[in-house]
Amino acid sequence: MSVSEQNDMAGWPPEGAVFPVSRIDLTILPGEHPFHLREREAARANWAREIAANPALFDGRMIFQHRLSVADGVVEGEAYLTPFSTFLWWRKQREPGGFHLFAFAVAVSCDGAIVAIRMAPHTANPGQVYCAAGSMDENDIVDGHCDVEGNMRREVWEETGLDLNDAVAEPAYYGTHIKRSVTLFRVFRFPWSAEDMLRRIEAHMLVSEEDEIDGAVAIRSADPSAHHYSAAMLPILAWFFGRQA
Repeated sequence: MSVSEQNDMAGWPPEGAVFPVSRIDLTILPGEHPFHLREREAARANWAREIAANPALFDGRMIFQHRLSVADGVVEGEAYLTPFSTFLWWRKQREPGGFHLFAFAVAVSCDGAIVAIRMAPHTANPGQVYCAAGSMDENDIVDGHCDVEGNMRREVWEETGLDLNDAVAEPAYYGTHIKRSVTLFRVFRFPWSAEDMLRRIEAHMLVSEEDEIDGAVAIRSADPSAHHYSAAMLPILAWFFGRQA
């Protein structure tokens, strides 16, 4: 591991803090992620254990960040398309030289609730509650860069049937990070009540070919014990409901 990899978070905001994001520039590089080249045999062995425990997992290719800088509201990075199996192995140790960056569309009802999803038992995050989202992949590459908003729109539609075009987007992006996982997020305000949104999601689940979610929930407070939250949700909930106080 290089010295530059060991110091790859210099100047970042504190862990768990929410910070404004003014620009996002995430480049996709050709070739293989250095972590994948270094750890491919260990990743392959770990994958065998993972699918023995959960045969429903799929080893697709996802965008896995290698270099990432977060400073003065600018998020810049370089990533590679990498097997999901390699990412799962990295996630167990979260070594320098790798980052998981993903995007949350924070879907808010007209009565002030965040509407989130609960992941199904056969997924890589069973039972976790968070905003409808998914790791970026080939579908989210436009002109060699990550299309963050395109990813949000696609994932929200696939998982919930909600169209972000029906919502009013707040102008600003924000970010937060915990244990080398970086969340970029934007608030989208829908014209429907939380109850209406939950009904729409339930109807979508009945006809959708996607089976990654186990249901949806309306979140009305920052109480971290209200649901089995993904760690990425906690600073966002504190920030969002703190704004309402």
